[in-house]
Amino acid sequence: MEQQTTEQTQKKSPVRTIIIVLVLLIAAYFGYKKVNFVLTHETTDNAQIETQITPVLPRVAGYVKTIVVKDYDSVKTGQLVVELDDAELQTQLLEMEADYKQAEVDVVNAKAALNNAVVSLKVNRGNIELSEMRRQKAADDLKRDQSLFTDQAITRKQLDDSKFNVETATQQAANSNTDLSAAESRIAVLQSGITKANAGLDVKKAKIEETKLKITYTKIYAPQTGKIGKKNVSEGQYVQAGTPLFSIVNDTTYWIIANFKENQLRKLYPGKEVDVEIDAYPDQKITGIIESLSDATGAKFSLLPPDNASGNFVKVTQRVPVKIQIKDINKYKSMLRAGLSVFVVADTK
Repeated sequence: MEQQTTEQTQKKSPVRTIIIVLVLLIAAYFGYKKVNFVLTHETTDNAQIETQITPVLPRVAGYVKTIVVKDYDSVKTGQLVVELDDAELQTQLLEMEADYKQAEVDVVNAKAALNNAVVSLKVNRGNIELSEMRRQKAADDLKRDQSLFTDQAITRKQLDDSKFNVETATQQAANSNTDLSAAESRIAVLQSGITKANAGLDVKKAKIEETKLKITYTKIYAPQTGKIGKKNVSEGQYVQAGTPLFSIVNDTTYWIIANFKENQLRKLYPGKEVDVEIDAYPDQKITGIIESLSDATGAKFSLLPPDNASGNFVKVTQRVPVKIQIKDINKYKSMLRAGLSVFVVADTK
């Protein structure tokens, strides 16, 4: 029995040795490949798919009247997506237009008043000429009466009357000149009033145009082609200007942002091809091309960038965003989604 067991053990020993050797060879092979891969490639799983996401924002406040789209609907640029109630703005527009017509009447009245003042000015000038003629006649009569009084042909009272007539005519001429100055000043005031009325008319017209523009803003259109995200608004809800209603995801353009460590950038440059693996589709092999490297680390874009000059300094390996374009993107558009995690491999040989 012992002899048989010894013979069986001797027979099994070569097989066990072969298996052990094979396992060691396989482990050495994969170990070599792993080490060689690490030495000749730079990788990162800190990467994701990006695209343009545009928020849809109302430009005026109001109650939501109609929502034309549903969650995750496809839309095209310029397509109506939301309509706000414009009844209040329409009422304001009617009031402004009536006010504008009244202002037009005020301008007409101001022009008519100016025309009347111009006519009065002509009358005043005529009165000045008439007063001057009367003054001149009274002065001539005074000279003649003075000669007659010297010859004792008239009485002292008649001479005094002639002097009074001269003084009266002189005062009337002065009054006419004063009236002319007042009329000229009034014309300047009326002209300024017309200018002011026209300016007010322009302001009212501008406000009318502004209200008309606001009315057009009650119809909200898609700013880009893409797919609607989740809606944050419902019909009948009051929204303020600038409140995000929902976002539109551009489903035609995608790229990848890979955050490589700073010690991995030595052999990365624009135009270099990289391999991309989407976590959601691990069997799908995609090729990408590095488009650009950021001029600043990701930390510099944070809300509160770290300041190494303050506090105790702890060195932390920084990451630099690298933008990667997807090669033959039309083949993969059906599987691409913004935010999906990817694994990027760059050959550095």
